[in-house]
Amino acid sequence: MSFPIPTERSVYLGLMSGTSADGIDVALVDFSQPTTPHMLSGHAWPWPADLRQQLVELGQSSAPLGLDDFGELHVRIGTVFADAVHAALRDSGIAAANVAAIGCHGQTLRHRPHGRHGDGRFPFTLQLGDPNVLAERTGIAVVADFRSRDVAAGGQGAPLLPALHAGLLHSPAEDRAVLNLGGIANITLLPRDPDGAGSGVRGFDTGPANGLMDAWCQRHTGQPFDRGGAFAASGRVDPGLLQRLLAEPWFALAPPKSTGRDQFHLDWVASRLAGGESPADVQATLLALTAHSVADALLATQPRTRRVIACGGGVHNPVLMAALAARLPECQVESSASHGLDPDYVEAMGFAWLARQTALGLAGNLPSVTGAAGARILGAIHPA
Repeated sequence: MSFPIPTERSVYLGLMSGTSADGIDVALVDFSQPTTPHMLSGHAWPWPADLRQQLVELGQSSAPLGLDDFGELHVRIGTVFADAVHAALRDSGIAAANVAAIGCHGQTLRHRPHGRHGDGRFPFTLQLGDPNVLAERTGIAVVADFRSRDVAAGGQGAPLLPALHAGLLHSPAEDRAVLNLGGIANITLLPRDPDGAGSGVRGFDTGPANGLMDAWCQRHTGQPFDRGGAFAASGRVDPGLLQRLLAEPWFALAPPKSTGRDQFHLDWVASRLAGGESPADVQATLLALTAHSVADALLATQPRTRRVIACGGGVHNPVLMAALAARLPECQVESSASHGLDPDYVEAMGFAWLARQTALGLAGNLPSVTGAAGARILGAIHPA
């Protein structure tokens, strides 16, 4: 019996849908030079509007989901993932037969690395999108459910890409941080070190990035996100509200730590409103919350950072990028595009890399980042 992933092929496909549920990112990556992977093609695929609304509501609600509804949703998401893969292959001109495997993150509905009640009992993380459906519809082997093994080993299950960040962006000349501005923000700390190997890599979630801003913008303008930060720029930061938001105990937790939409959602915001705030002022304050929480976390854990390399959708919000630069005056805050990495597809590239790690029998997590008991091979393989 042959191994389910043809490791002689160098092309892997990464499939990423983040907590903001703003779409599906697909990256086709060539690992023929493993230390310098090359993205062949990037593709963004939208969620059907009704499905996106359902995912957003489920991500920030504790309402029960019936078993039939759960099963149907799992398969429907897998079907949309397959549509995204087919579109990416068609647009890139790359045949499915040339792809070794798909690394599928899945759509996170719950992330409870400390258990449902925060007491450490029965920790879990839940990403939907049936990988069997994806493998069947694409004819490509699928590696999925990357986070669960790390959680089972006592880790946070996130972030999972600092090892890749270190390989691509570490510098022996300066302390750096890689900042992912998705629905949730996370940072990878890349201290310079004598051997230039980035051996002191750490990383953790810092709190909300685009998720709260997108949800607030959708509610008050009907638009799925704040294009160019214009809505936030039309308001003024409310210092009292900002202080109440930053008083959330989660921010004071020491890393390793991770979070999601089930922690930071609009009901959480509403519980801290005094009443009478204008929607634009709240949007401006939510943007300030992201800038403050990122900067506070970075200064507390790697105060000599001189370069922040940002990726994710938040890179396209100039108001947010300016706010980050203002909070980090000693740092150069720049897009990963300055280093040859498309900011929209760094995470999707990362899950292509994780699929390859699994195929080769190599660990995908960093215990220094997640807090797991040790290095682990991540994900389950679903043959073509």
